[in-house]
Amino acid sequence: MFSATERTAIRAELITLATEDPRIAGAALAGSAARGTEDAWSDIDLLLQLDSAADEPTVVDDWSDTIDTRFGVADTLDVFAVGVRYRVFLLRSSLQIDVSFWPPDQFRATEPAFHLLFGTPNTPTNPIPLNTDTAIGLGWLYALHARSAIARGKLWQADMMIDELRNRVIDLKCSKVGLNSWHGREVDALPRPELEQLEATRVANLTTEDLEAALMLLTDHLLDEVAHIDVSRAARLEPAFVELRRPAR
Repeated sequence: MFSATERTAIRAELITLATEDPRIAGAALAGSAARGTEDAWSDIDLLLQLDSAADEPTVVDDWSDTIDTRFGVADTLDVFAVGVRYRVFLLRSSLQIDVSFWPPDQFRATEPAFHLLFGTPNTPTNPIPLNTDTAIGLGWLYALHARSAIARGKLWQADMMIDELRNRVIDLKCSKVGLNSWHGREVDALPRPELEQLEATRVANLTTEDLEAALMLLTDHLLDEVAHIDVSRAARLEPAFVELRRPAR
């Protein structure tokens, strides 16, 4: 397990590397370090703005080799979002390092947690809010697949569909009170009664009875969240949800 002291030293070394690399035009910290909320489990989030003449794949490869040589990399994962590559490094110490490589015209704050180290960022943007229409549609879709999986005796599939349904309910609950459900970041801050509702939908045993009980509760919660957003939509959905609540056997 890495220590906070080790993490601080690695982050400082990465920042020095960025300032010394002529291919890097700007850098910033994100995440808990930018918010001032680091704890023993925090990772490192470093944003790099590429110089206009830099070759992105070459810069990524060079930085990856350097991080491996200096700190010991167990594995990496690339995530792409709106033209930006986020390379996630898992060190052998279990420390996570996220280094994102931004085209010069896209380097900017995309959420409040953004601490500029050097360079000139572009105009910040706000996080994309939850698309509640999509969350609702995915909710009833997962509910349908959970019901059919239970009826077919595919209990693991049913459990996975119920988990996805619960996640969409969580998305809607968080959106209602202005919390960020992305990767579960602020779910624990939901009001206690809301969390107790969600706890009751956890499947204790992989049985038809427990899965059906969870499905029934979650469809009720989903309909409640729809009604909070659009009463007429909830009214249209209610007959179908009554059918969804019927035992699949």
